Amino acid sequence: MKENLQEIFKKYSFPKRDINALVEVSDVEYYSNLKLPEDYVFYLENYFGIDQFIGVEFIKLWSLEEIIEANKSYKIVEELTATIGIGTNGSGEFIGIEIDSNKNNVKIILSPFIDLNSKYHVEIGTSFTDFLIKLDKGIEWFS
Repeated sequence: MKENLQEIFKKYSFPKRDINALVEVSDVEYYSNLKLPEDYVFYLENYFGIDQFIGVEFIKLWSLEEIIEANKSYKIVEELTATIGIGTNGSGEFIGIEIDSNKNNVKIILSPFIDLNSKYHVEIGTSFTDFLIKLDKGIEWFS
């Protein structure tokens, strides 16, 4: 898992975290009432957010310092139980992690900021790693 992630992080020049964040992963988990997936936690603890194309899709992933405030401002966690926003595609949709009630089925989703409702979630990965690998391979979200 980490090898695939690190290859993608290196290929796309993800900015490596060289200072400790003022926010802890546990703060985000407490705020969202979710246990974040290991691969995403690895990203948060070791890298800053990005704002670029990966493959054919543009993504902006929020850094650890931005997640709680971004979710509060868009009311994602408040309106969508079992979902936390982790970024955006820059086109009015957020990228999020949805964890089912069993707490073991993770989906990376794309969903509109307007009319927050899980019925609009489109699965774009079965894990954070899978999501980035698909983007790197040029798989479009709506193909």
